Amino acid sequence: KSQNHLRDSICRSTGNGLLTTTVSSAILCSNLNHSYLTEGSETMNPSMEFARKIDLVYAALCKPLCQKLHLPQTAFDILMFLANNPGYQTASDVVEVRKLKANLVSVNVDRLVQEGYLVREADPGDRRRTLLRCTEKACPIIEQGRALQEEFGARLLEHTNEAQRKAFFETMDIINKNLNAILEGEA
Repeated sequence: KSQNHLRDSICRSTGNGLLTTTVSSAILCSNLNHSYLTEGSETMNPSMEFARKIDLVYAALCKPLCQKLHLPQTAFDILMFLANNPGYQTASDVVEVRKLKANLVSVNVDRLVQEGYLVREADPGDRRRTLLRCTEKACPIIEQGRALQEEFGARLLEHTNEAQRKAFFETMDIINKNLNAILEGEA
């Protein structure tokens, strides 16, 4: 359960969740051992370079689909985030979790609503909150986006064997549990 559940949640978490998790892991590991940097070195921290490359590759893979759909990358990312994470349903959630600027989210949510991919609904439990829901019109885009995300995840794991993937996901599961313990004040 653990390995498959974690892998699925990573691949679907933020639209590009596998990259987020992989980047976080790289940053964590490189920050634990930063002896590769020397004083006066002009080399970029490898974890930062790794994160930059992953962002560039994901954007490059998304670009043809976004062009075909006539959607900016940010609008596509917002739509995929909402589709892949039903527990997050507001623009504020997108801002907080995806770390996007509020004005950028607002403009792109407006566009997605105008184009019929999202609808705004009042939260029945809190009328001050506005929920964002994907529409039927968004389903083909979401399907194509998920296929792209699966391809991206598979390409990141190319040239790894089952044992390496298993160890990676088991390690990520342990790190996730450690993070939960820290957040809960148990560590």
